[in-house]
Amino acid sequence: MVEPATRNILVIGPSWVGDMVMSQVLYKSLKEQHRNSHITVLATNWARPILERMPEVDDTMDLEIGHGELRLSDRRSLGKSLQELQFTQAIVLPLSFKSALIPFHANIGIRTGWRGEWRNLLLNDCRAPNDELFPLMVQRFAALAYAECAEPPKKIPKPRLVTHPKKVQDCLSKFNLQTESRILAICPGAEFGEAKQWPPEYYAELSNAMLAQGWQIWIFGSMNDELVTEAILADIGQSHAEKCHNLVGRTSMAEAIDLMSVASIAVSNDSGLMHVAAALDIPVVAIYGSTSPDFTPPFAERVKLLTTDIECRPCFKRKCPYGHLRCLTDLKAIEAIESVHSLLVHK
Repeated sequence: MVEPATRNILVIGPSWVGDMVMSQVLYKSLKEQHRNSHITVLATNWARPILERMPEVDDTMDLEIGHGELRLSDRRSLGKSLQELQFTQAIVLPLSFKSALIPFHANIGIRTGWRGEWRNLLLNDCRAPNDELFPLMVQRFAALAYAECAEPPKKIPKPRLVTHPKKVQDCLSKFNLQTESRILAICPGAEFGEAKQWPPEYYAELSNAMLAQGWQIWIFGSMNDELVTEAILADIGQSHAEKCHNLVGRTSMAEAIDLMSVASIAVSNDSGLMHVAAALDIPVVAIYGSTSPDFTPPFAERVKLLTTDIECRPCFKRKCPYGHLRCLTDLKAIEAIESVHSLLVHK
């Protein structure tokens, strides 16, 4: 017997790349329970390439309101316009008050989300988070697929972005890239701030070591990462420079995902691209400075977390309050090099 498509669900998507990747655990959990449900994700347009690689997402809608913008009248108008789509449930992933306004104005019958910023005024299925029971963000996302319960779901599906061979090949051709030799993807940027950024000279040392072993280096990031990338490239040995490909600021999000999918392994700061790499099911060496993997680790099979145990971390600051950045500088390049080899040996 075929289950009728009675669940028409609107999800208000997260505002950050990593969180958007991790939100797939919610969509997978919803589909496991109600396979004929229809899931629409409302998010800013940068998220579309990520959502298009999630088979569980049936439709996307662009939120033309920037992160942090209030724009109460626009949120009200958008919510009113959604009433005709007859959503049966809204699930609000961001924790802000404003993110719950659209489903409230859309008059969606069930409005689900975690408590925060007086959202109980707008959500009628508003749940109190428990840090001890739900230490991971993916647990909190997945739990919203179920009726409110005391414990997180026992089975949490892993995010897995799906790429298409032709699109991947088109990207390789566009950027004149080859895959005959092994590829180390490095992601040296972090939108959060310098307290998340491993020193460029360490990335260069790692890159030179792998280049000497016949690897290629592909560097990923946004235009905001150009300076740190230039610093890395300045320390790359000239004899191997042709094997080091700078893709920073040159790819779209879609192209970055497709190209990273053919990498042998990724070394990344705690960033959105770290979660993209994990969701592509490639080994990931994740470097944590001022932040912690205790809430948002890369959710993949083969992961090595590099952290220090100095007394002042994690402080979650954008800049080091003491100016020494020891949480990053104490993590030497040799640790990343050994981690890369360890993950590949146990592949």
